[in-house]
Amino acid sequence: MESPAEIVQHTAGGMIGASWLMIAFPLLGAAILLILGRMTNRWGHLLGVAMSLASFVVAVLTFLELIGLPADQRRQAVRLYEFIPGMVDMGLLIDPLSISFALLITGVGSLIHIYSIGYMAHDPERRRFFSYLNLFVAAMLLLVLAHNYVGLFIGWEGVGLASYLLIGFWQFKPSAAVAAKKAFIVNRVGDFGLLVGMFIILATFHTLTFSDLGAQIAKSPPSGGAITAIGLLLLLGACGKSAQLPLQSWLLDAMEGPTPVSALIHAATMVTAGVYLVVRSGAFFFPPDSAQALAVSIVGAATLLAGAIIGCAKDDIKKGLAGSTMSQIGYMMLGAGLGPVGYAFAIGHLITHGFFKADMFLGAGSVMHAMNDEVDMRKYGGLRKFMPLTFVTFFVGYLAIIGFPLLSGYFTKDGIIETAVHHQPILGWLAVLGAGITGFYMSRMVFMTFFGEKRWEKDAHPHESPAVMTWPLILLSIGAVFLGGYLILSNRLMDFLAPAVGAPPLSERPEFDPFSTAGLATLALVAVGAGFAWVRYGRAEVPAVAPRGSFLTTFARRDLFGDALNESLFMRPGQWLTRFAVYFDNRGVDGLVNGLAAGIGGTSGRLRRIQTGFARTYALSILFGAALLAGALLLVGNI
Repeated sequence: MESPAEIVQHTAGGMIGASWLMIAFPLLGAAILLILGRMTNRWGHLLGVAMSLASFVVAVLTFLELIGLPADQRRQAVRLYEFIPGMVDMGLLIDPLSISFALLITGVGSLIHIYSIGYMAHDPERRRFFSYLNLFVAAMLLLVLAHNYVGLFIGWEGVGLASYLLIGFWQFKPSAAVAAKKAFIVNRVGDFGLLVGMFIILATFHTLTFSDLGAQIAKSPPSGGAITAIGLLLLLGACGKSAQLPLQSWLLDAMEGPTPVSALIHAATMVTAGVYLVVRSGAFFFPPDSAQALAVSIVGAATLLAGAIIGCAKDDIKKGLAGSTMSQIGYMMLGAGLGPVGYAFAIGHLITHGFFKADMFLGAGSVMHAMNDEVDMRKYGGLRKFMPLTFVTFFVGYLAIIGFPLLSGYFTKDGIIETAVHHQPILGWLAVLGAGITGFYMSRMVFMTFFGEKRWEKDAHPHESPAVMTWPLILLSIGAVFLGGYLILSNRLMDFLAPAVGAPPLSERPEFDPFSTAGLATLALVAVGAGFAWVRYGRAEVPAVAPRGSFLTTFARRDLFGDALNESLFMRPGQWLTRFAVYFDNRGVDGLVNGLAAGIGGTSGRLRRIQTGFARTYALSILFGAALLAGALLLVGNI
């Protein structure tokens, strides 16, 4: 593996030197909208879109300048200021990995901003919504552009705050408030792992800067328990942000937020942060057969199956897509755990997923917009006739995610599967099985929504969404068609990322093979899954109420009993511990303090009776005491 550590340059000029503007623009937009408040109601949404687009323009210009440099100079560190004197500088690292994420975040994020103009048109708090969107984009950009773990962690926590605000945006809904708190708390568990991992990195290497860490590790490859601990703790942080097992329980509940929030969180920003963390910290997950790297792959394989199974039983269109996101991020984690041979496919799938999943989430929002915010697919049916543009764009995203030949997901997801089958056969074949399940549940979603007879309520009048909502769908669907082949077939992405993440040896360089055994098996299982979905939901009548189903169906509907497990292992014992602590505090600590006070009070109450106020009584007491003293002295003298 070629290390990228020795090729970091420092610069202060050009667009790379001004790359901090990518973060500054959306952060400024959020500040203006939050500070001026209702004064911006009429134009606040336009400011939010403008700031996101300005950030995208800066990202594009920075990207163009970066690719104009020789390959060995495509890691540019931009120092901004001294954050902790003598210890930590705040700065940005502009390299192929960070700029790829920046383009995705600002590009897809801007399309979501534009879409939100129409989707949130009648919300009285639209201005506040756009301020939170801007804050989210700014925090995510800081996360991926920071040149050390401190800046990454600040962005990491900023994303957590913004997601809490956006998921719970409709605070009048108790379910939204609970979902926001759940997402915030579960992510704190992962954040604890990341923070402790950072402490161990600092104690071991005496730096938190990516370039310095890379230089040290390149000169002396790490080994031992500390490196394993760092890798596992960073993985815990990644599981929280990317909703991987066992910290996935917040993701489906996060659908309580407005649909553009779902697209932003699930496609281009928050859930991809864990994959970024693993790839950026690749030195701690090397070699690929290390315990921590294998743990990443196992978590990814388990999660891709869990998310697919959950997606099979959801009638809520947004929660079905959320299960799909959980599954697709699992594919990315599987690829990231394979090391340099899997990085290009993992990041490629992350980028293409940002397009086709945002396309489908916004398409679901378009359907909801036309169906009085109804999310139950059993109350849809036949919508392709009434919403042709939404149907076509959603269908393109569907074909991409199931891996239909020549669309984006075919090259990126199948590339992960083939590489995994070659390097981790058991996990690779589990990924093949996951692809077949994906073919079923995604086909089920399309057939229940757009095909069959209409099943909606009488007061629903489905219609196509306005242009401000459909144009983003068109642009996203174009990316879903062409982007994967462009990045993977020519190895463009692998060669582009090499200066940032290293490159596998030429003998291990993966090549996409459409006729491999794994590739053909994947296509066959996807076709079987889609065919089964057509028999169950396309050709047959869909019942208005979901049948009770088997235990497996209940298992999937209840999110694999994830909430029940958390309740049994953590919430109930926590309640018991709290009750015991309260009892001990009341009866133990307070009892001791109150008992001591009562004892002193009772004793003083009895002793004060001696004070009669009569001089003769006091004189008699003195005489009696003197007699006792004299007797004691005589006794001592005789002894």
